[in-house]
Amino acid sequence: MQPDVQVFFDQATSTASYLVSDPATKAAAIIDPVLDFEPKAARLSTSSADRILAVVEARGLKLEYVLETHAHADHLSAADYIRGRTGARIAIGAHIVEVQKTFIPVFDADDVSDDGEVFDHLLNEGDQLPLGEITIGVLHTPGHTPADVTYLIGDAAFVGDTLFMPDYGTARADFPGGDARVLYRSIRKVLDLPPRTRLFVGHDYLPAGRDTFRSESTVAEQREHNIHVREGVSEDDFAALREARDATLAAPALILPSLQVNIRGGALPKASPSGRVFLKIPVTRGEAPASEERKAQ
Repeated sequence: MQPDVQVFFDQATSTASYLVSDPATKAAAIIDPVLDFEPKAARLSTSSADRILAVVEARGLKLEYVLETHAHADHLSAADYIRGRTGARIAIGAHIVEVQKTFIPVFDADDVSDDGEVFDHLLNEGDQLPLGEITIGVLHTPGHTPADVTYLIGDAAFVGDTLFMPDYGTARADFPGGDARVLYRSIRKVLDLPPRTRLFVGHDYLPAGRDTFRSESTVAEQREHNIHVREGVSEDDFAALREARDATLAAPALILPSLQVNIRGGALPKASPSGRVFLKIPVTRGEAPASEERKAQ
């Protein structure tokens, strides 16, 4: 069955969020929503999420889930905000607990536990969730992070940061728990889906020669044209390419605010006794890498 898919692109973070619905029942899910954050002023806004929710209301959809493909390092998640507004349940890969165990100590985040309880559904490979007359299936696709999952909804697959558009390639694999070889095997699982499967990516960055943002391809297109993992590229070749590229990349601009919010399911840290909310910046001694000004993907 073919779900209805509507994309919402956030140019500030190059993130594609999706509103997916069952045409027969109007049951719906939002995938990877963005909580707007202006880092220089430390100002939060819900305008991106509100734009999606306005469409949900206008179309008479019944929002059932917020689906996170992983704990994002490049944008803050609006999952908790949407849950509070609508009652939709937040789902994420069960290996999020590994990510929490890594980053809770980094941020001294003593107001969140490392058991994933801030999420409503912890999903493993093969798990399913009902979406009206459509089923949401789950592939565990680690490599970018340990917790990445791909959501299979009808004829569509939502791959998060596992794959990008064919002319841009694949996601980095140098975050804690990431692994280029594991990422290659996850990508092969995705590319073993039927050739006409629609693939929806989590980000789009404009490579040289393209000036229009895209978010949808197919398995067949990725197999033939992906510049990193097209047919004929071996695991050894991919790992060498990916690791060499990752060594040149700076950290994403929003990695510190993003991770401490996203391990909380999009919730902010608990307020101080004065009622103010603070995000922490762990300080690391040493020189900045030469790649500091380079793009983080």
